[in-house]
Order: sequence, then C-alpha cells, then structure tokens
Amino acid sequence: MFKVNENYLKLPGSYLFSTIGKKVNAYSAAHPDKKVIRLGIGDVTQPLAPVIVDALHKAVEEMGKAETFHGYAPDLGYEFLRNAIAENDYKARGCQIEADEIFVSDGAKSDSANIQEIFSLDNRIAVCDPVYPVYVDSNVMAGRTGTYNSEKETWSDVVYMPCRAENDFVPQLPKETPDLIYLCFPNNPTGSAITKERLQEWVDYANKVGAVILYDAAYEAYISEPGVPHSIFECDGARTCAIELRSFSKNAGFTGVRLGFTVIPKELKCGDTMLHSLWARRHGTKYNGAPYIVQRAGEAVYSKEGREQLKGQVAYYMKNASYIYNGLKEAGYTVSGGVNAPYIWLKTPDGMTSWEFFDYLLERANVVGTPGSGFGPSGEGYFRLTAFGTYENTIEAVERIRNL
Repeated sequence: MFKVNENYLKLPGSYLFSTIGKKVNAYSAAHPDKKVIRLGIGDVTQPLAPVIVDALHKAVEEMGKAETFHGYAPDLGYEFLRNAIAENDYKARGCQIEADEIFVSDGAKSDSANIQEIFSLDNRIAVCDPVYPVYVDSNVMAGRTGTYNSEKETWSDVVYMPCRAENDFVPQLPKETPDLIYLCFPNNPTGSAITKERLQEWVDYANKVGAVILYDAAYEAYISEPGVPHSIFECDGARTCAIELRSFSKNAGFTGVRLGFTVIPKELKCGDTMLHSLWARRHGTKYNGAPYIVQRAGEAVYSKEGREQLKGQVAYYMKNASYIYNGLKEAGYTVSGGVNAPYIWLKTPDGMTSWEFFDYLLERANVVGTPGSGFGPSGEGYFRLTAFGTYENTIEAVERIRNL
C-alpha cells in the first residue's frame, strides 16, 4: 500500500490566503449587494507597462517563425536576461554578481519554497516573526521543523526571531545558533526596512557561525530612503554566506506573468561543495525554464523606457500606501510601514485579536485585510493592509474604516 508524505499532515489548516479567500467568498455569496474591497493579498492591479506589452508581442511573433522559434530555455535562463539583471540590479550598485550566478525562474515564491531542498534536514532554520508563511510551510513539508505547539502556534525546531515595535520590526541576532536564516527586507508583512549597517551585522554573524542567509528582496523597488540596501550583496562578505531571491511580480506587475530569479555566488560553499552547483543540478533536473516570451518581457524591464514606466507604477502604489498610512493614523490607529514597502502594518484596536478584526472589517466596512497572526505568533494583535489596490478603492476603503 502506498504511503503519503506525513509531513504535509502536520501543516495546521489551509494556506493563509486560501483561508482568507474562502471566508471572503462565503461572505460575498451571502451578501451579493455588498461591494467588498480587497486589500489583503498583495496582488497588483495596474496593467503591464506598454514597453513590456510590446516586448511580449514581439516575442510572440518570433515564436511564430521557424527561424526565430525557441524551445526549451537554458537551465539558468537566457543570457540576454541574466546579463541585464547582473548589470542593472547588481553591478550598477557596486555588487560583483556575474550573469552565471543568476538562476531565472517563475517567481520568488517557488524559489523560496524550493531552495531548502539543497540543504540537509539536520539544518535548523531561523525566521523573522511575523514572517511570509511559505518559508516555514515549505520546511514543514520537508520535515525540518519538529512538532507543532497549537497553543503558541510555533514549531519546536524553528528559531523564531520576534520583530516588534520596540525594535522597529527588525529582528535581533538569535540566541540559538541556526544554520539557515530567512530574512525579507523590505519586509512582508510589516513593511519595515533594514539599514545597511544592521544588515552588515547579519552578514558578519552568518559568516562567523557558518550559517546561510536566504534573503528575500522581492520589494526592493519600493525603497525610498537612503541607507537602505537594495541587495544583501551590498554588504562585505555576503558572497560567502548569502543567497538572494528576487521577483518581477511587484516591481513590474508580473503576478500573472510569472518571473523571478535567485542569486547564488560561487564562493558560497559547504566544505568543498559549491551551493551554486547543487542549485544548478536541482534547477536542471526539476525545471525547464521560464518561457522565452516571458524572459523577453523581463529584459524590457531594464530598458530606459521600462525603468521610467515602472517607476510610475511603483509611485502609484506608494501613493496608495501613503494614503492608507496617513488616513489610519489620523483616525487614531497605530500604524507602521508604507515608506519602503507597499504594506501597512497596524495594531488592532480595543484588544481585538487579528481574526476578530478581520471579521469586524469584513462585516462592518466590507474591507478585506490580512490577520497578522497568520504570519506567526508575534503577528497576533496586528493586521496587514496592501497598497496594491486601485487608488479609488484605496480611498474608499480608508474612508470606510475611518467611519467605524
């Protein structure tokens, strides 16, 4: 008789955003006359920039001609895209990342879930708390997290690094030594950012204890303040301790197109084994590459027109973020984020739990957000709102909340 991977059975409930979707769909079905404004899931609403659409059309035309047709993509991705990434995202910022250290994929979510496969199950992970759920869930599926404490909503073999208001929602170095450290800055869900000086402390720590930092920089395009690094490779020594995950979803609106990449420097080793080689082997075995059409669209992101057009889209969402932040602050809420990230992190009022506030907003204001507790135990008592809605819906949602 076949057996299932019982680690999947350890996962508590369904995925956070699936749970939210079911609750909202049930409410909408029961109240079809209500206009529900969704500021929960971080999905973009602006259409693809014209230069990207043009690149897609051109690539489709190429695929329709024998002399320019493309089949399977190269394992790491097409050179034209990897060169554009290396030059614009890294060398332009003084980071010595080469094109052959970049692995193109269908998005940061896939890579952040799959990257743990190249590490032994004996490795202990450390995560920010609150945290993007995929980091923990993918390690649960692999069998690396121990037993689940339903009262504390924690895993026995996971090192939780609380990110609270008193430390600007940036974690302190852990007291227990981990092997794999997940960091996400600008942060999802809190919207906080980390200074280069503080990130350098993490790089120095990882090199000292022999840990690997898995650095999610999916929101780097939203950084507005000086002194906030766009890449961990801006820090000295990062090439020997860090892997960086990037996405085109939020900076270029590719949530429905799917494109991302992971950077693994060749100096990052376990003994004599290069992690670059392990990921290349995994990538080549389990993945046939992002479509040629999509990679050409990704290349257009780095054109002069692409940079200008996408700068406008980022500004549009950050205008929403500013409106949410100021509107809720004026209404008496305790809020943070919204400066270097398109997320607003607010404290729930009147001692409400995160899910109580979710139900309250849904039923009384017909506005959907994300309960902070879904991101980890330190998220309880907080709530996340996204700035990725339309400006009109954002204004209406804030007014509805203020009227409460």
